[in-house]
Amino acid sequence: MAHLLGAERVGVAFPTRTVFESISLGLEDGDRIGIVGRNGDGKSTLLRVLAGRLEPTSGRVTRRGGLQVGVLDQQDTLDGDASIGEAIVGDRPEHEWAGDARIRDILAGLVGDLDWHARVGDLSGGQRRRVALARLLAGDWDVLFLDEPTNHLDVQGIAWLADHLNARYATGRGAFVAVTHDRWFLDAVCTGTWEVHDGVVEPFEGGYAAYILQRVERDRMAAASEAKRQNLMKKELAWLRRGAPARTAKPKFRIDAANQLIEDEPPARDPIQLAQLAATRLGKDVVDIVDASVELGGREILRDVTWRIAPGERAGILGRNGAGKSTLLALVAGRLRPSSGRVKTGKTVKIAELTQELAELAEHEDEPVRVVVSRLKSSYETGGKELTPGQLLERLGFRSSELSTLVKDLSGGQRRRLQLLLILLDEPNVLILDEPTNDLDTDMLAAMEDVLDSWAGCLIVVSHDRYLLERVTDHQFAVIDGTLRHVPGGVDAYLQLVGKGSLGAARASAAAPGASDGEGEGAAGAPALSGAERRALEKEAASLDRRLEKATAERESVLRRFETVDHADFDALSALQAELADVDERIGALEEAWLEAHEGLEA
Repeated sequence: MAHLLGAERVGVAFPTRTVFESISLGLEDGDRIGIVGRNGDGKSTLLRVLAGRLEPTSGRVTRRGGLQVGVLDQQDTLDGDASIGEAIVGDRPEHEWAGDARIRDILAGLVGDLDWHARVGDLSGGQRRRVALARLLAGDWDVLFLDEPTNHLDVQGIAWLADHLNARYATGRGAFVAVTHDRWFLDAVCTGTWEVHDGVVEPFEGGYAAYILQRVERDRMAAASEAKRQNLMKKELAWLRRGAPARTAKPKFRIDAANQLIEDEPPARDPIQLAQLAATRLGKDVVDIVDASVELGGREILRDVTWRIAPGERAGILGRNGAGKSTLLALVAGRLRPSSGRVKTGKTVKIAELTQELAELAEHEDEPVRVVVSRLKSSYETGGKELTPGQLLERLGFRSSELSTLVKDLSGGQRRRLQLLLILLDEPNVLILDEPTNDLDTDMLAAMEDVLDSWAGCLIVVSHDRYLLERVTDHQFAVIDGTLRHVPGGVDAYLQLVGKGSLGAARASAAAPGASDGEGEGAAGAPALSGAERRALEKEAASLDRRLEKATAERESVLRRFETVDHADFDALSALQAELADVDERIGALEEAWLEAHEGLEA
């Protein structure tokens, strides 16, 4: 592979802080690198140095002659007086760019819903971000540097960008480096990961899943002071190996090493116990939305939505930008009345929202964190353990030295975590999270997920971070063409439903007859199930769930008997082994039947 650029003993220092002292790394043809690390550790600084936007204090960055470098900054550099078309393709003749299939795909994937002649200055921040990304991708670059490319993209847009980057560099020529907190995106596109921490850059093979496994290995051999961090990463790894969908970047080392690391790690959460606790705190009725429609400004946002939220439900809400997700949350929270239909809220329900505006912190801006925390309740129970607010803050990534910091001086990520703490200590039993990943790095996302795992109550999450949705929710719904649809297959099924990767295709799918009312054909083009057939399949799936649970408990009972049997009694051991084999065979058959039933429901 040809060498593209390299950093040799590069140091970066500012008047009040040294970011890097001496780092050396290189970029080759075919490299697809993701940069991760805590906020403030220097990820964007590293990107700017490599891209030539910032001169290093010491050392040097070398580039191959004639190398074309494209950069997506977090800052908006578009001309507000230009049209969208001028901003993306400049003054190139229409026949030139319109005849390029790659540019047509970029326009359809990122700005297909925007007026080509609209003025850039009249666009929202998210729309301007998409125009800037389209402008960059329309160019011919040997190396792309992308700083938070998934910001302001919805699930379809992120999936399209991943497909575009994978196809763009499929031949092994060229390279890109991306700073992002979107862990699904890291796994989907990256073949290598650079972790920025403590003034160094540490390389890892593979995407996020592979990085987590190698990092656990590193932390396992580290000093005792790293024990807490290691345990959190082990829990994250356990979920990656047990519950996450198949990843595109496979670890290039022994899988049995991962199994050994997580063999004693319990599941991320106990759904049965959490549901029981939630039912105790909430009663039978939570929020019932029945045939609700919402009109705002003469436009119908939601139509005939029915959703009965059960105690302990953990639901993720999917949908493109502007589909009506925030309107649905307002209905659930009682902030908005439906134009027709009804919304009934249970008497014992206490709803709290983690909003994007950080309103909970407004009255505490001039107070230190420790003063704010001292006014709260003295303890909080999570995962069967009683924690003080300080311990919960520590679990959310705060250091003891930061407790004296004024709230107004906290970083965006710190303010987000303090906001979550204030909400949790108020003890709601229904928690609504609206884009909770804003301003959080991958470590802090894992810490927040760890706290949410042991939170007993209803959890409703709106996020374009599909990793978070799959991690903390048990099932997903989608807002499509103003209606709410259950998506049993999760994010992948949703993308198939709306037409993966194209915003235009998503709108076309949403507007197509039968796309939102369940009539006609299913997502895969097969005839949709009748009501009677669906009810029969749902009944069979529920029965298989119960039988699987019973068989699993039976298997655990057999394993416990192995511990008490006399190991010199070979007949007893042989009988137990035969019994275990029989149970395993029954579990395998039940799992196959369960998969067939759920595939039928998803059709």
